[in-house]
Amino acid sequence: MEEKVRTRFAPSPTGFMHIGNLRTCLYAYLFAKQHGGDFVLRIEDTDRERYVEGAIDVIYRTLRTAGIEHDEGPDKDKGYGPYVQSERKAIYMEYAKKLVELGGAYYCFCTKERLAALGGDNEAGVHKYDKHCLSLSKEEVEAKLAAGEPFVIRQNVPTEGVSEYDDLVFGHISVPNADMEDNILIKSDGMPTYNFANVVDDHLMKINYVIRGVEYLSSTPKYNLMYDVFGWERPHYMHLSPIMKDAQRKLSKRYGDANFEDFLAKGYLPEAIVNYIALLGWSPKNNDEKMTMQDLIEQFSVDGISKSPSIFDETKMKWLNGRYIKELTPAQFVEKARAFLDASAVNGKYDYEKIAKLLIPRVETFGEIAEKVAPLEKFEAYDPAMFEHKKMKITLPVAYSSLLACREVLPSVDDWTDETLKAVLNDLAVKLGVKTGQVFLPLRLAITGAATTPGGATEMAELFGKEETLKRLDFSIDLLSNAVQ
Repeated sequence: MEEKVRTRFAPSPTGFMHIGNLRTCLYAYLFAKQHGGDFVLRIEDTDRERYVEGAIDVIYRTLRTAGIEHDEGPDKDKGYGPYVQSERKAIYMEYAKKLVELGGAYYCFCTKERLAALGGDNEAGVHKYDKHCLSLSKEEVEAKLAAGEPFVIRQNVPTEGVSEYDDLVFGHISVPNADMEDNILIKSDGMPTYNFANVVDDHLMKINYVIRGVEYLSSTPKYNLMYDVFGWERPHYMHLSPIMKDAQRKLSKRYGDANFEDFLAKGYLPEAIVNYIALLGWSPKNNDEKMTMQDLIEQFSVDGISKSPSIFDETKMKWLNGRYIKELTPAQFVEKARAFLDASAVNGKYDYEKIAKLLIPRVETFGEIAEKVAPLEKFEAYDPAMFEHKKMKITLPVAYSSLLACREVLPSVDDWTDETLKAVLNDLAVKLGVKTGQVFLPLRLAITGAATTPGGATEMAELFGKEETLKRLDFSIDLLSNAVQ
């Protein structure tokens, strides 16, 4: 590529960051970075009815958290600003008037009533504007403008011929001009529609690779017509198939499907989310699944992008997130999961790094922490029947005998660590002539009072400390002594 690659992400501030939007953003970023180009952030806020206060902050926060750094944008003007469409209103009107002069657009003064009265004039019965105002003379147009009549500016699409272009993903695209509408380019309030603003902005900002959703695949010829009328060079296009909820339904914020920040709140790591969505519709040549942002930049390629929709599988994302968690040190785990630890039963009661050591191999998201540590919240009387385990041949007397033996050897252990305690209990099992499970399982149940725990017997003992472990062990021995009598 001789020209410097410039891509853009142009979200509308209408709420949270949808997973599909984030993937589009990611691909545009990866493509730019792989080719040593620029990634531009542009805010398309011309749809004021759907504008949500604070949504721009969400966009910035999402990109920052996801590790996607824009080279230019509203906060980084490199000479192509403003980067917010509502601040470019005068620019759009200037170019719309030029397009009118060049014959690529025309003023339309039709009332709502006339437009409503237009019936479907084709076999499908689809409402289509009839180019009524195209026939107005220059003098008639000027008179209406001078009189202050409301107007819009429409694109003048040829009624004959075919518009064609080559898409980097979908190949050659051809659309009969007769199938295209004379879309509104400038609304009656003077604001541009997406159909016009994206063309003007992409040209003026020198965007030469446009990466966006497949819903624009068939409308792109309309944009190209404007490029051609202006005499501008067309950009290269890369359209992306949708991310599906299932075989029939697309992921959609309209239907309450989870967004990026929802997944963060559920305890997913941002790097794992980004990693997973990168693989929704793209396959690296080496079939890697766990990839850093640098890996993605190095390996991203257009020929790996699928034309077929991809299914969002949270189970797969959770598995991938678990792989990321398993690579964390206890200190890193605590740093990233602190909010979840603080909100759980272990808050203020246990050493977080010791807890982290237990949880790292056992959770796939931080959202699972509360459930895993819930048994640690309190220790009280429980049903001794919990000790009975047919498969391991543990009865109440067997469990009671094992706990008494543990109570004999544990007080002499000075190095109260998981490793040392394991060795002591393994030796004890040999001495007693029983399987290790007949020692470890009763001890775990005895010091936790819970069937499921975030760690094994010796891990929990290390967490509780020597004094607390022996105290709990004594409690359980008393409980079982009554049960076996």
